[in-house]
Amino acid sequence: MIAYDLPLWRPPSEGDNLIVQATLGCRYNACTFCSMYKSKRFQARLLDEVCAEIDRMAMLWPEARRVFLADGDAYCLDTDHLLALCGHLAARFPALQRISAYATPFDILAKGAGDIARLKAARLGLVYLGIESGWDDLLHRIAKGSAAQMEAALTLARASGLKVSATVILGLAGQRDWQAHIDATAELINRAPPVYLSTLQLGLEASVADRFRDRIGPGFVWQDDAAILAEQRRLIEHLAPPAPVIFRSNHASNALALAGTLPRDRDRLLGELDSALAGGRGLRPRWLRGM
Repeated sequence: MIAYDLPLWRPPSEGDNLIVQATLGCRYNACTFCSMYKSKRFQARLLDEVCAEIDRMAMLWPEARRVFLADGDAYCLDTDHLLALCGHLAARFPALQRISAYATPFDILAKGAGDIARLKAARLGLVYLGIESGWDDLLHRIAKGSAAQMEAALTLARASGLKVSATVILGLAGQRDWQAHIDATAELINRAPPVYLSTLQLGLEASVADRFRDRIGPGFVWQDDAAILAEQRRLIEHLAPPAPVIFRSNHASNALALAGTLPRDRDRLLGELDSALAGGRGLRPRWLRGM
């Protein structure tokens, strides 16, 4: 049995995969809406300690094919450190196909094309990146960098063969500014499409709610489900990426689960949203939603 340092977070798509805690906490840990790692101090775990843990995991699940490196932005680790971890995973899991991790745009840009290629060759070929918005004003208010940094990271990743699974947060700008948030986000994705794109709905833990409101401004008003669906509809309607983007809204926070490939499935997805807005398709009950 592996004793993880809790709380432990992972993307929904990694639920059936092996999780290895290469780091504890999140190095950046400044996003005003996020409470995920506030109880932890960031640290890179010792390589020998993690490798010993991998050895124990291999005894329990030798046929594991996919590995997620936790905690927060594990992609920030020194490239040689990551390569050593990848090599040890490959040696212990003969069926290993893919290694993935959370990343920030700063992590991707700091690696550069050469290190990204080395890591991809070692099977670390997918990162999860929170875009959240393409609107600079909103990115500043949530302490998330800039749209230019997001675009540069997405462009570098695609050019280097690194797959990015990106997230956008619906409701993040509230009632007043939602169109600016959605339109700028669609423009960013159209300029620099990730391979995968998912939407989440804004949810705030009590521990970060006050800081979020202080940063977002006094005019913030929450969006209801109908308004969130209107945001989703506008986003999908405006997305025309130059390369296919696999789209999902299957995160537990979403009122409506959608799945398709853009731009191919745009009309079908818009039809499903229109049906939901008209009351013809039921939404996920609130008691089943969560972050």
